[in-house]
Amino acid sequence: MSENVTPRKPAEAARNEAAMLPPVDVVEDASGITLYADLPGVAKDRLNLHVEADTLTIEGEVVLAMAEGMAPSHAEVSVPRYRRAFTLSKELDAEKIEAQFERGVLKLRIPKAEHAQPRKVEVKVA
Repeated sequence: MSENVTPRKPAEAARNEAAMLPPVDVVEDASGITLYADLPGVAKDRLNLHVEADTLTIEGEVVLAMAEGMAPSHAEVSVPRYRRAFTLSKELDAEKIEAQFERGVLKLRIPKAEHAQPRKVEVKVA
């Protein structure tokens, strides 16, 4: 896990309702981080992302279509929601987060803040 994004403990969650932790991959490069979260069964309109102070929270509600009058004979998803919170470092610019959601995978691109970006220093000849 990147030092720029730290998972928060479930006990620190703002809500007390039960939720599954989605698996997340974090890839860091010189200009920021890319976070991939697997959220199978979540529709885009049931996905909620928010940043408050230095905390990024991902929430999603699983909607499994069931024909009317039918009930599952076996269900392994006992909690129909995902929730995961991360503490963002001061090096990241939370104002510029970009999000894409396709086929149950959420992709977040969080760039580094201007002051944390690598830059070339010009050397002058005296």
